[in-house]
Amino acid sequence: MTRPVRSRRRLLAALTSAAVVLAGAVGGVAATSAAAATASSGDSEINGFRNVGYFTQWGVYGRDFQVKDLVTSGAAENLTHINYSFGNIHHQDLECFVANKAQGTGPNGSDGAGDAWADYGMGYTAANSVAGVADTWDQPLAGSFNQLKQLKEEYPDLKVMLSIGGWTWSKNFSRAAATQASRENFVSSCIDLYLKGDLPVIDGRGGPGAAAGVFDGIDIDWEWPGSNNGLEGNGVDEENDAENFRLLLAEFRSQLDAYGAQTGQDYLLSAFLPANPADIAAGGWNDPRIFDSLDYGNVQGYDLHGAWDPELTGHQINLYDDPADPREPSRQFSADTAVQEYVSAGVDPAQLGLGMAMYGRGWKGATSAEPWGPATGAGPGTWEAGNEDYDVLKNLGTGYYDAEVGAAWRYDGNQWWSLDTPQTVAQKSQYIRDEGLGGAMWWDLSGDEDAELLDAVAAGLFSGGAGPVDPGTPTDPTPDPTTDPTTDPTPDPTTDPTPDPTTDPGCSDPAWASDQVYTGGAVVAHGGSTWRAKWWTLGEEPGTTGQWGVWEELGAC
Repeated sequence: MTRPVRSRRRLLAALTSAAVVLAGAVGGVAATSAAAATASSGDSEINGFRNVGYFTQWGVYGRDFQVKDLVTSGAAENLTHINYSFGNIHHQDLECFVANKAQGTGPNGSDGAGDAWADYGMGYTAANSVAGVADTWDQPLAGSFNQLKQLKEEYPDLKVMLSIGGWTWSKNFSRAAATQASRENFVSSCIDLYLKGDLPVIDGRGGPGAAAGVFDGIDIDWEWPGSNNGLEGNGVDEENDAENFRLLLAEFRSQLDAYGAQTGQDYLLSAFLPANPADIAAGGWNDPRIFDSLDYGNVQGYDLHGAWDPELTGHQINLYDDPADPREPSRQFSADTAVQEYVSAGVDPAQLGLGMAMYGRGWKGATSAEPWGPATGAGPGTWEAGNEDYDVLKNLGTGYYDAEVGAAWRYDGNQWWSLDTPQTVAQKSQYIRDEGLGGAMWWDLSGDEDAELLDAVAAGLFSGGAGPVDPGTPTDPTPDPTTDPTTDPTPDPTTDPTPDPTTDPGCSDPAWASDQVYTGGAVVAHGGSTWRAKWWTLGEEPGTTGQWGVWEELGAC
């Protein structure tokens, strides 16, 4: 299909990035934070709406879903933010960290777990790389982090967020948020690791600043403060979590703003918001004060029912309450009920995104095509019983749709699956408009490899009346206003203003060349000074990116 034209802001950002990008298409090695700042300012939107998609760390393995797939399918054109999931919190020092340690079993299985190999260790070939260039053995940044950086070079207004926690890695949030000292230390560690990009060296990858410029902010996925409805073994302080959570977000906001003042970039803070009213109340999620810290949050509009009730089919992703739902009232959920919990408390709807799913939840042994019928257990799933990708389910059996409930399902005489479809997405897109919400969110992008659901939300939101999201002021590619606008700043094209890169007057070291790759420790001469590279670089001119740049000035020569 014909993809929507990018907004004027996206075009401006693309022009700006093309004019000022300094580092990294070859091998895609991390840009410095100063270079990243030139391509980013504030939030992102298409026609006034956000469209946020989660990209999972583990999807590059069995699912074989890589960042380049977002380009191939056209998904990248229809996304404003990507949430890379997930970052973990170390159980000993309560800091953000990365490691190569497999997830264990039981309530302590997340302690020390991480996948640095997927994050920044795995090498990509030219064929599966966004930039079309193979990674080299000695570059400090590879893996999905490097691919996301390359994606941002292709789509300069696309924001990439690092999501911390999730269902499995929320165990240590409560302790990390418990005191002012622990909050300050935790937030500082996350900024150092993900925004400054100071990755530990693992198997030859990483190092100071290796991932600088990859991430535009932090997404908080604490499941769930003050509530025991999260994973068994999670730390929970029912009395203090809600206030500590609010203070944690305030600390993130404070430190993100302080770091942004140094780099010139507006760093974003978002959160994954629960749907269960009991969890919302327990964590203080609908306290408008937390939205003074958050740029936006995304409401969980899925997992409202599932095969944890193995003998009862039903909707897991319904927009509205279903009068036929036979469960007790405290277990009856809908996306609209969740959204109204926030809006009725005074949260600005423009700061809310509606969560939708690229997977279904289902049962086997179902004897009725109607919802809330009997079943014998979880339906078969490729990766998890009772859970299957949209791509697998979209043609299974017969499809059904209930506009009153805002729900779709499929039934083949045995299996019964609740899922989002282009029909429900169209209805939910209209709901987003009607309620003044800020946009949509998806878990997760690997379930819809042809981007059919993203096309449906694009059709509903990215044309017609604009949404409520103000992205902030983009970097202005216009000339310096102090320059006389009647004069042409372009030099005479018959003269070459570029000095011979093989010489630098008065310096004995080789002159810096814009087309040459330099690795850490390389020394060059440029502009009458000697410079040493801190890490791998290509095209970053010494003296143009300040203290955050790759080049360290050694003195005049």
